[in-house]
Amino acid sequence: MKQGIEQAWTLLAACDPQDVCERAEAEYSPEEGSFTLRVLGFPVVVDVAARAIKLSEQDAEFVLTKLAYFSRLSVLYYLLSSQKLEPTGQLVKPSELKAGQIYLKGSHLLPLDQIAVRFSCDPEGFQAQAARFGGQPRPYGDRAAELRPFPRVPITLILWVEDDEFPARSYLLFDETCECQLPPDILWSVAMLCALVMLMN
Repeated sequence: MKQGIEQAWTLLAACDPQDVCERAEAEYSPEEGSFTLRVLGFPVVVDVAARAIKLSEQDAEFVLTKLAYFSRLSVLYYLLSSQKLEPTGQLVKPSELKAGQIYLKGSHLLPLDQIAVRFSCDPEGFQAQAARFGGQPRPYGDRAAELRPFPRVPITLILWVEDDEFPARSYLLFDETCECQLPPDILWSVAMLCALVMLMN
């Protein structure tokens, strides 16, 4: 992981800042030598010279510290690989992606069952939790929210609350353009990031 991060910083330092900003919907400060990027609704400063990712808000700090394994490399690779391509709104299951098999087993399973259990009888709590991280309501299930871990990578989480016939269920869907924006392993990290913030206290 450390080697991957160091390589990503080196590659980012060699990029044209204007190109990065146009592709990633980021802003650049020549004086500071840093990009500002919105991550789950929070402004994040990516200081290329200092090789540091910084912010101050408590919830955002959680994203970059407790969930650093999923967030920090993802931030760098989004700046490196994102394309100037608008989401289409067509949603796809993780298993439908080219590398979809990674979502189906072992440590790569997303904690969607845990989300369903936590919010099984609390759809309002689900919506409120998503809103903490910039989530916007969407018309699916009993509740749904679109999170933006990065400006061009919307991820939709859907909740069906429990009833007399079925237990609660939770689903995560990508926009069909997601594979144009991030490599498969980073896309998995971003999905995991979105799922875990829904479980944050």
